[in-house]
Amino acid sequence: MAKPHRVSRRGFLGHAASVGAASVAAPYFVSSNALAADAKPGANDKINLGLIGVGLKGTDLLKTWLKQPDVVVTAVCDVSQKAREAALALCKGTAKESTDYREVLARKDVDAVVIATPPHWHALQAIDACEAGKDFYLEKPMTMHLGETIAVYRAVQRHKPITQIGTQIHATDNYRRVVEYVRSGKLGHISTVRAYFFMNQGPGGIGQAPDGDPPEWLDWNMWCGPAPARAFNPLLIKGGHEHASFMDYSGGFTPGLAPHIIDLPIWALELGCPSSVSATGGRYVVKDSGDAYDNHEVLWQYPKMTMTWMGSLVNGYGWAEQTDAFKRRHGSYFHGVNGTLHATYRSRQVTPEGDFLKDASEPPPSIPESKGHEREWLDALRSRTQPLCHVGYHYRVDMACTLSVLAMKLGRTLRFDPRALKIVGDAEAERLAIPTYRDPWKFPTKYL
Repeated sequence: MAKPHRVSRRGFLGHAASVGAASVAAPYFVSSNALAADAKPGANDKINLGLIGVGLKGTDLLKTWLKQPDVVVTAVCDVSQKAREAALALCKGTAKESTDYREVLARKDVDAVVIATPPHWHALQAIDACEAGKDFYLEKPMTMHLGETIAVYRAVQRHKPITQIGTQIHATDNYRRVVEYVRSGKLGHISTVRAYFFMNQGPGGIGQAPDGDPPEWLDWNMWCGPAPARAFNPLLIKGGHEHASFMDYSGGFTPGLAPHIIDLPIWALELGCPSSVSATGGRYVVKDSGDAYDNHEVLWQYPKMTMTWMGSLVNGYGWAEQTDAFKRRHGSYFHGVNGTLHATYRSRQVTPEGDFLKDASEPPPSIPESKGHEREWLDALRSRTQPLCHVGYHYRVDMACTLSVLAMKLGRTLRFDPRALKIVGDAEAERLAIPTYRDPWKFPTKYL
């Protein structure tokens, strides 16, 4: 029997060494089946949300939920006292605060949770939400490691919550029009997709800041959670831009940005999981307080096509669209035998291949307009049907990212069985795909 992967709050705060993990963890959650009847809001009921993580992104999401007429925020959780106090002020008396996310998951007055913590927490908190019978909205990246991708996917399969991953750009009109064009067949067979991201930080990167003692308003031990413990650095909590430069807590900018970008070709071409992944990259230029790579080149193999990723923090590739070196640029090229479609978040352009493309006009719209990424999830909570970016769809996007980082670390091509969700013929890669969590947290191996 797999070991429980969670411990009591008391155990985490210092008594885990003297109390057996099984004895303190067993009664903490009620099964999802037992909670299912209470978790589904009726047509006229308010949806009670719990917010886990109310930093910069979590606060943005909180403001969105507070605008929804059928939502009441009943819980806000963060390891930062400052963040909790600011969030409580926005809620105007409807929410109670917590420093431990497991307290939120155990509450009966929470129907569903929004998880916007740092990425190294995502997998564990999503799986715990599944086991607590809570639907969840999870900010991207869904996970940081291949083993986490598979564990979250299988936990959702087992417990069947309504889920949505926070790739908000998926809800835009432009992405829908690109999907329609690609699926119209006008481009002919698409044999290559080239996705890219660049933002030239220069050699200075995110800058330098000395390690030191954490501020008194921050529970730094709980912030580190299952990830490796390290000295506090103010850049780690400054914002998502800076955070992505620390490998153990973000996975770098590929998990941070690629979920938005490769989501489009995976959606449009209905791609599954790749059969092989090759990647190169490293920290070649940047010298700052972080340690993540500044270059990442990836090749994913799919049936009858390949998809590539070009990621750079130190060059803009000399492309005309670069107007400000520091600004982010991202998009994808769909290369078909009849022409190429170039898409960014907000634009799309078709370039014909000679006279092969007889009619470059756009097909009539067929994908309904979105009411908003967050609203899609709220409506799905009532209908009990999955929204577009549920875990059962998005795990393919996440898996492409986690495989690419692992391939870069190992410096070799990884073969993957899309049916079994298993690395083939590489025992070391299989082992490294499963992260080792810091005590007392345990990786949920039962889902592998």
